[in-house]
Amino acid sequence: MASFLCKQLSVLLYDDICNVSRNEGMHALSRLFLQCALNEEMTEDNSTTSDMSDAMTATEETQITQVNTVTSSSSSNITFYFQLAVLVIGVIGTAANALILYAMVASKQHMKHLLILNQNALDLFSCFFLVITYALQLLDISLVGSLGYWLCTLIISDTFVWVGNAGAVINLAIITIERYLIVVHSAWSKKKLREWMRYSAMAFTWIGPAVYLITLTFSTTVLISGMCYPFTVFKSKYAKYSYYIFYILTFYVVILFIFIFCYRILIVIRRQAQVMASHTTPQSITTQTQLNQIQTNVIKTMVFVCAFYAVLWLPYYVCVLLWYVVGVTNLNEQILLAFYYVSVFSGFLYTCMNPFIYATKFEPVKQVILGMIPWKKTAEQANENVANAGIGLAACRAGNAHARN
Repeated sequence: MASFLCKQLSVLLYDDICNVSRNEGMHALSRLFLQCALNEEMTEDNSTTSDMSDAMTATEETQITQVNTVTSSSSSNITFYFQLAVLVIGVIGTAANALILYAMVASKQHMKHLLILNQNALDLFSCFFLVITYALQLLDISLVGSLGYWLCTLIISDTFVWVGNAGAVINLAIITIERYLIVVHSAWSKKKLREWMRYSAMAFTWIGPAVYLITLTFSTTVLISGMCYPFTVFKSKYAKYSYYIFYILTFYVVILFIFIFCYRILIVIRRQAQVMASHTTPQSITTQTQLNQIQTNVIKTMVFVCAFYAVLWLPYYVCVLLWYVVGVTNLNEQILLAFYYVSVFSGFLYTCMNPFIYATKFEPVKQVILGMIPWKKTAEQANENVANAGIGLAACRAGNAHARN
C-alpha cells in the first residue's frame, strides 16, 4: 500500500497538474502515484536521488533509509489496528442494529415510527458494509482488471458505507423536522402530513445519497498498479474545494442548525403540559399526561442521537476542513495519520452506538429487549410465583378462619 503522506501529497500536487490539461495531468499523476508505490517497496538497498547521493555519505544514506523503514512500519501498524478496530465495531453495530429492528417490529412500533425504523435500517446498512469493506482491506487483496476496479470504486472506497451514513444524517434531519411540526404546528400537521410523504422521504434517504456518492466516486477514483485512490482526481482545485465545502456545510453545519432550531420543542411540550393541567379534568389530565410522556420519550431519544452525532462526527469534519480545504499537511506523517484515523473511527463509532441509545432510551424497544434477557425472565417468574403463593396462603387462612366461625 502506498505511503499515506505520499498519497496526500499526490492529491495536493494534482491541483497544479490539472492546470496543464486533463490528459497530461492524469499521466503526471499516474507517474507520481507509481513513484509513491515504488518508494514504499524500497528496501535498505535503495539509493536516494543522484543529487542527494553526491552530497550524502554512505552513513547518512543508511540512517535515512532506516528512519524511512521505521516510519513506514509504524504507519502500517497504525493502519492495521485502525482497520481491525473498525471491523470489530462494525460487527457489533450490525448485530445491535438488527436487534433494534427486531424489537421495533416485536413492540409494533415500526408502523408508528416509520422514520425511526428507517434510521435503524440505514445504520444497519452502514455497519454491514463496514464489515465487508474493512475485511477486504485487511485481506489486502490485489485489485486487478475490471473486478478490481469495481471493488475499488464500490467497496474499498467505503462508498456504500458513506451512502448509509449520508442517508442516516438526512433521515435524522427529516425526523427532527417532523417532530417539530407535530408538536409546534399540530393542527397543520394533522391536516397536511400524509403517509406518502413519509414513504417518499424514506425513499429519498436511500436513492439520493446513492446516486450522488456513486457518481462522485466513479468520477474521482483511480486504480493504479493494483492500488485504489478514492476521491482523489477532481477536474480542478476549485472543484475539490467546492465539493468539500459543500460536504461540510450540508452534512454538518446545516444539520446542526436544524437540530438546535427544532428541538426547542421540548420547551413547547412543557408549556403545553402546564396549560392543559390548568384547564382540564383529572381524567383528561391523565390521558394528556400519557400522550405527552410518549411524545417526550421519542423526542428525548432523538435528541440523544442528534447530540452524539454532533460530538462524534466533529473531529472528522474538522479534519476534512483542515486537510482538504485549508491544506494543512506540514505535520509529521504519523500525526496526520493518527488524527485522520481517530476522526474516522469516531464517526463510525456513532453509527454503531445508535442502537444502544434506542435500547436504553426508547421505552417500547427497551421493554422488548429486557424481556429477551433470560435471567430477567427467571427473576420475574420467581417474583410472580412468590406473589401467587402469598395470595394462595392468604386465601387458605381466610377459609380456615371462616370455617371456625
